[in-house]
Amino acid sequence: MKESILGIPTDIVTLDEAVTRVQEMLNDNKPHFIASVNPEICLAAQENNLLKEILKAADLGIPDGIGIILASKLRRGQIRARVTGIDLMQSLVKLAASEKKSIYLYGAAEGVAAEAAANLTKAHPGLQIAGIQHGYIATEQEGEVAKNIAASKADMVFIGLGSPRQEFFVSHHGNATKAKVLMVVGGSFDVLSGRLPRAPQIYQRLGIEWLYRLLLQPTRLKRALNLPRFLLQALVKKS
Repeated sequence: MKESILGIPTDIVTLDEAVTRVQEMLNDNKPHFIASVNPEICLAAQENNLLKEILKAADLGIPDGIGIILASKLRRGQIRARVTGIDLMQSLVKLAASEKKSIYLYGAAEGVAAEAAANLTKAHPGLQIAGIQHGYIATEQEGEVAKNIAASKADMVFIGLGSPRQEFFVSHHGNATKAKVLMVVGGSFDVLSGRLPRAPQIYQRLGIEWLYRLLLQPTRLKRALNLPRFLLQALVKKS
């Protein structure tokens, strides 16, 4: 079941339900795209039709951000559970380790994905890392990355290139990877590598991780101001 916010479909799911959905995808013989729906990407999609169409085509759009929950409540929608990209990724890595599925990490600065992979392997013994590729390459080289992913026979690919580049990669090269699941994860590799601290549990429980990141990186203020603009647009378009 989905709810549309600013024309972007968002699945009404809990974390456990999202994991179950992905488990089903892994048994299906075709690629599936998991998108993270948050206020920023919803606003960006209003000005980028290609991005909007890619998000609309996602097999699963997780409600990633307290802004999505607030918008749904204000619009009398049904989304009540926040499913962050990093939480879902970590749950899927655990699933991969238990079911002998392999994963591929693509994105972030050189060395970051490798550090993230090392930490994930330490946390989940037996995890199969099919491959690693940093994201500091020209877009013209992404076709070659897709070929390398296909050759690795990875079951799941986590793409941390930042939006909208990561969504464009899935759209242009997703099929060529031959992976069952492709999930965009933004800056998750930086956190999983240990280079960037995640917000303390109290911030996570209250859904204000954005505030913690703002305290660490005041330059994110402009991005934080997108939240009231997003909520206003969501209400206006609903009415």
